[in-house]
Amino acid sequence: MQEIKCPKCGEVFQVEESGYAAIVKQVRDKEFGKELRERTAQLEAEKESAVLLAKSEEKRAFLDTIAKKEAELAALREKVASEENQKRLEISEAVMEKEKELADKKNEITALRAQVEAGEKERQLKEQALKEKYEEKLRAKEEQIAYYKDFKARQSTKMVGESLERHCETEFNRLRATGFQSAYFEKDNDAKTGSKGDYIFREADENGVEFISIMFEMKNEMEQTATKKKNEDFLKELHKDRREKGCEYAVLVSLLEPDSELYNSGIVDVSYRYPKMYVIRPQFFIPMITLLRNAARNALEYRQELAAVRSQNLDISRFESDMNEFKEKFSRNYRLASEKFQKAIREIDETIRHLQKTKDELLSSENNLRLANDKAESLSIKRLTRNNPTMAEKFKELESAAE
Repeated sequence: MQEIKCPKCGEVFQVEESGYAAIVKQVRDKEFGKELRERTAQLEAEKESAVLLAKSEEKRAFLDTIAKKEAELAALREKVASEENQKRLEISEAVMEKEKELADKKNEITALRAQVEAGEKERQLKEQALKEKYEEKLRAKEEQIAYYKDFKARQSTKMVGESLERHCETEFNRLRATGFQSAYFEKDNDAKTGSKGDYIFREADENGVEFISIMFEMKNEMEQTATKKKNEDFLKELHKDRREKGCEYAVLVSLLEPDSELYNSGIVDVSYRYPKMYVIRPQFFIPMITLLRNAARNALEYRQELAAVRSQNLDISRFESDMNEFKEKFSRNYRLASEKFQKAIREIDETIRHLQKTKDELLSSENNLRLANDKAESLSIKRLTRNNPTMAEKFKELESAAE
């Protein structure tokens, strides 16, 4: 039997095993069903909750993925936009650089064009100035030619030559006070040898040493003269006059052969015919004197240095000559003294034998003279200059010059 207690009244009553089992089964089935329903409801709720949760998490993950993708897309768009901006900036900078280069090139081209135009204008101005200069020279030449033609036409043959001389003399006198104070420039009036030049120029330094001399011959002729003379016709006579008057240079100032390009070009050196001879036009008269004078003055400095060296060599030679003369005189005096002493000794030996002591002293004197003579004979330049560096150096220079 089984006891069952009423849950409401608390009464206990007994139930058979079979009934108890039925009741228990009934209760169990009811509770199980209830529990099953509850459990089922719970599971359904949990299932719905899980589904909702899963859906929520999936949605959230999806949203997160979408957000992440959108962020990546935004970053990519930003990167693309940045790269596009960078590209645009680079393109803009490149375009600006090219535009700047183009502007610089345009400025450079403009500057070059301006330079070319300025150079062209300068060239045109120089060309115009040069043209005007040569036209002015040509006009001056033509005027000079016309002047000389007219001048010659109004003068006799003798006056033509004299006018050229006066022209050169006047040109020289204009500069005599400023540039040629100590110079001699006069007409050559000495015709002892049968001929003479026109003018002689001489100049000396402050010591009175002449360092330049020039014989000038002036030649001109009228155009109406039948026989036209040439410059070469007067070179031989000029050379002769130059030698007779002791002039170093010879210059022919000539208006002969007026159409000759050779003589119209400037100073013509004819030293291949006669030494130190030149042919010039009148306009080169003063420049010719200046050139020869400056060259001679430079040469004078070298001559003075050479003269100083020669003077030093002469002093050394004179010293050596005086020394040799002394040696010769001393040797001669020694020989005379020796002969006299020998004679005295012979006389002493013959007449006064008791003066042996005196004889010995005389013999000793002779020996001293001999030693002195030996010393004089052995006297040399090296010994004399041993303690004299200055004389030693001079003798070395003399020996080098002799070699």
